[in-house]
Amino acid sequence: MIPKPDLTYEKVIWSSYPSIAGLDEAGRGALAGPVSVGAVILPHDHPHLLRALNGVHDSKQLTPRKRSELVPRIKATVLAWGIGFAGAEEIDSLGIVPATRLAASRALEALLQYPEYLLTDFRLELPELDIPQTAIVKGDQRSLSIACASILAKTARDELMHKLSEDYPEYHFAQHKGYGTLLHRKKMEQLGHSPIHRKTFKLQNQTRLPK
Repeated sequence: MIPKPDLTYEKVIWSSYPSIAGLDEAGRGALAGPVSVGAVILPHDHPHLLRALNGVHDSKQLTPRKRSELVPRIKATVLAWGIGFAGAEEIDSLGIVPATRLAASRALEALLQYPEYLLTDFRLELPELDIPQTAIVKGDQRSLSIACASILAKTARDELMHKLSEDYPEYHFAQHKGYGTLLHRKKMEQLGHSPIHRKTFKLQNQTRLPK
């Protein structure tokens, strides 16, 4: 059974750092479009935080409709939220790990207040920042902060891919969001790269489920 995210990590850290930002990414393994990172700061003194955010889970465990329904509730409950992107050209130039960290930095810059501590999903460590942090394996299933961030990252990126689909309708980005589905790979073989494709990514390596 997939665990439900809670405040176990946050409660331990809040005693020393009341302002914790949870971060998670979406689009790391896609063949096209940006990688996105969401960041949220939960209120440490909210008396019914778990109830207010009931239904929040790892974004991959939720339907698109459920994620969209949760977004306004998350934004209304958290103290601050931000979303950052790094585009395909930046991914090709920097590599996916530095580009994801760049998107994370942009998400943090978009927050209305700067956090004292970071909780990140595993592989989203930000060693260049002089701020204490903990990376959690399957963090979006364990930490409510990270789960909220995962939903914001995923919905923001999906919305952007819908818009980009209007610019490049022949690739059907609204359908597969840039991931390496059979349809997408066939379109790439027929049409080649669009301006938003990651030219350094290889087709045969991109068959996993989207995040």
